[in-house]
Amino acid sequence: MERGRARDLGVVIGTYPTGPRNSVTDVQGVRVGHATVVRDPGPDGAGAVRTGVTTVFPHEGLPWIERVYAGTHVLNGFGELIGTNQIAEWGLLHSPIVMTSSLAIGRAYDATVRWRTLRHDTTTHEGGDMPFVCECDDSYLSDVTSFPLSEEDVFAALDAAAPGDVAEGCVGAGTGTQCMDFKGGVGTSSRTIPGGWTVGALVLTNFGERELLRIDGVPVGREITDLMPGEHTEGSAIVVVATDVPMVPHQVRRLAVRGGLGLARCGSTGHNGSGELMIAFSTANRIPLRSPDGTIPVRAVLDGPGQASPDVFNEAFAATVEAVEEAVVNALFTAETTIGRDGNVLHALPLDRTLEILARHGRGPK
Repeated sequence: MERGRARDLGVVIGTYPTGPRNSVTDVQGVRVGHATVVRDPGPDGAGAVRTGVTTVFPHEGLPWIERVYAGTHVLNGFGELIGTNQIAEWGLLHSPIVMTSSLAIGRAYDATVRWRTLRHDTTTHEGGDMPFVCECDDSYLSDVTSFPLSEEDVFAALDAAAPGDVAEGCVGAGTGTQCMDFKGGVGTSSRTIPGGWTVGALVLTNFGERELLRIDGVPVGREITDLMPGEHTEGSAIVVVATDVPMVPHQVRRLAVRGGLGLARCGSTGHNGSGELMIAFSTANRIPLRSPDGTIPVRAVLDGPGQASPDVFNEAFAATVEAVEEAVVNALFTAETTIGRDGNVLHALPLDRTLEILARHGRGPK
């Protein structure tokens, strides 16, 4: 059966309408780029590489010039988000979000700084503009100790960042990752909520175990017990949530927290050996480096017990959960069976069997 996104195959997650592309790029200005690195230098998978880089920019400009409000959340902390201390302190994202393999996080960090220096006017740089870089472990399919990622690969992912449709599945940082003991990768989705706002999510999957897999509430993993990898590997999940709802840092952090609920709806329990890591940002306010009097006007949704529009938060929370859940499902539906290092295999979710299981539970194509 031909691979495709969940909705293209009749699987509708949740109740909120999607944006026009059903992608994180439905949030105006958000850009995504990938660089995929696949190499087969030796026989029988010796030294095989299945890795890459994925980047997310919060808008069409330079994020170290026009910062946005952001917040992070850690469901389980066996993973790394470089840059979280600055976001916790200032509530500002002033870098593209860069995702890659666990042992390449240092290379990605260094290359992102060099890319900015070489591609853009160095007079605009501030010493505190350290990049935001995060990781997932793709070592089951990729020979990570050959240190395959190059500076040029990181440059390519940064240069490729664009609005519009986003490639999913075995691409970029998701080239070598798993999901619930199937081949995973990158997935994305979006929701629109009353008021004309949009919430979008991009997920790099690398988490979970088969028997816990749920799709639209159906325990699919219990019924597909074959096509298992040679060994179960823990990993991580990186959840990126973007919105144009005008939010300040503590409000955006609350969206990041809800990203974990989207993972849970797919079967994540925040395993001890997995890092479920979330970042959320709002594009509504752009924070300049300087202003004449050191102040700026800021738009924000009212919150607290006396807020005028409490449903804005409830709608955004629910939309975040749905978008993250569908992003994971899209990663599963679009990823393809991949053979990697030493002949290790991650099988694709069998879509024909999945749709049949969903139909028996009253889900899927009508």
